Amino acid sequence: MRELLSIYLKGVFMGIAEGVPGVSGGTIALITGIYERLVGAIAAFDPRVVADLPRAYDSEARGRIAAMLREMDVVFLAVLLAGMLSAIVAVTGAILSVKESNPAVLYGFFFGLIAASAVALWTEVRLDTNAERAAAVVGFVAAFLLAGVSTGASVPHSPVVLFLAGGFAVTAMVLPGVSGAFLLLLFGQYDFMSNALHEFIDEAIAVVRGGSLDSLVGPAVAVASFCAGAAVGVLTFARVVEWALSNYREVTLTFLVALMVGALRLPAAEVVTADGAWPVARVAAVALAALAGGAAVLLIDYYTDDLDYVEDERADPTPAPRND
Repeated sequence: MRELLSIYLKGVFMGIAEGVPGVSGGTIALITGIYERLVGAIAAFDPRVVADLPRAYDSEARGRIAAMLREMDVVFLAVLLAGMLSAIVAVTGAILSVKESNPAVLYGFFFGLIAASAVALWTEVRLDTNAERAAAVVGFVAAFLLAGVSTGASVPHSPVVLFLAGGFAVTAMVLPGVSGAFLLLLFGQYDFMSNALHEFIDEAIAVVRGGSLDSLVGPAVAVASFCAGAAVGVLTFARVVEWALSNYREVTLTFLVALMVGALRLPAAEVVTADGAWPVARVAAVALAALAGGAAVLLIDYYTDDLDYVEDERADPTPAPRND
């Protein structure tokens, strides 16, 4: 029970990170000593076993399914996910509340988080080759243009878009330094999914108490689309990201940092276009929020060797002892 409680609490910390744009859940996994175990559990999934599910009545099929679940450390993943989900619900609820009362301060905080994340990864940036320079330009321009679209009202929230957003956002669990919430913010889906999640929970509770199912359909479709994309992403695209880091580390990290720098347009635009007057007190509050966000990320970075640690683990395949 102590081990399960420890895993749950680590999931809570990862969930807090995943719910705030600019902080990476993967970095928190490194800090708390479960990164290698998490990535190993995800990588253990074998899609061929899916064909055994309809044949679970067969002893050999059940044996293969059970073996894969043991290899995936499924109890660890389930408890960790429970901690993450509970924290994400709490964090996004708090963020939505602050956005209603003072969006300029909130986006100032986001600006500090994202800018500090780029600073923390700056030592990983390389501009020595044409590929690295091209990655920097493409990452910056793509994020800058996408951030401009995200500040408007034209970003769709269709099931397909939410599926893709979930697939990209979940890679933050296996990629230290990149925030899933940051990617959702960049794709213009952060506010929508936060509201959809809390609406889904409220309507589900209402249905349990005897309410109508009609009002549950909309948020349920949004949450299901996002979760389906996240499931596919963590089992497929996450492996692509890991492969890219293993084979094209400098190019990949340069692209990711450029993505963060270009995306700063989004919170900056939200601060500048915020309604209301700008007395000295409000300017100071936004500045302090940005400094607080930046300090939080830099403190996290100070207490972990994140990407260097990952590189060392790939260079030395000897399993490290688990730190639970």
